[in-house]
Amino acid sequence: MQVVILTGMSGAGKSTALKMLEDMGYFCMDNLPLALMDKFVELADTESGRFRKVAVSVDVRSGRTLEGAGYVLDDMKRRGLKVTVLFLDASDDVLIKRYKETRRSHPLAGGDRIDKGIRRERHAMEYLRARADYIIDTSQLLTRELKAELEKIFLYGSAYTNLYITILSFGFKYGIPADSDLVFDVRFLPNPYYVEGLRQKTGNDKEIQDFVMKGSKAGKFLDKLEDMLRFLIPNYVEEGKNQLVISIGCTGGKHRSVTLANELYNRLNAGATYGLKIEHRDLDKDAARGK
Repeated sequence: MQVVILTGMSGAGKSTALKMLEDMGYFCMDNLPLALMDKFVELADTESGRFRKVAVSVDVRSGRTLEGAGYVLDDMKRRGLKVTVLFLDASDDVLIKRYKETRRSHPLAGGDRIDKGIRRERHAMEYLRARADYIIDTSQLLTRELKAELEKIFLYGSAYTNLYITILSFGFKYGIPADSDLVFDVRFLPNPYYVEGLRQKTGNDKEIQDFVMKGSKAGKFLDKLEDMLRFLIPNYVEEGKNQLVISIGCTGGKHRSVTLANELYNRLNAGATYGLKIEHRDLDKDAARGK
């Protein structure tokens, strides 16, 4: 029997993920106390094959019983059960924002502020996070993107690492994205902004793509960038990095950066064992003002 222990920070999306696992054929149980885990799994395992895939959500509401998590996990594995621990995380700023939007109180905040409750929860969840087989940071994930990541792991059985990469195009005139890990400037490439008939188009249009990619400069840049990233990514994974934002900028964020970001996404997406998405931050800003 396959058992998924779904855990993580409150507000990181566990309820949503549990519903997704249910859609994938898992029998799901929300907020099961660890003290009852053995009995529940034993019952499910004796149901003559009826429940071959089980997902159980465990969080900080289990209180002091979390201290026995190691024993429970080890015992299930000794019984020959295939146990996978999935930990959903998110940055403190994102968690605070989500709590404020839903107007809910944090389970460990008590009469204190939300940030204090989050700090207490991080400390309480340290052990389960360290034991996790998969860690997904949902800070920047849309619901459909989280679903795609879960399908990679639990539906398609793809090789998977706990790194989620965002390729982000932007315009320098609107500022460098604050969450960038790596920033690359492609303003050395010919600018279609000054070509009659191309100004109002974007890097998602073939005419712009053909213009930006003509000659050898863009191709050589992509070759060198791809080579560097394929060296860096496994090392980031080894060091436990969960999020990587690769920002590619031109003047206005509509032509050159969009084209190069799309091309890089296509290259890295081939056979990727990590999460990958693309965003164009400044694409919808006034085209007449950008470059």
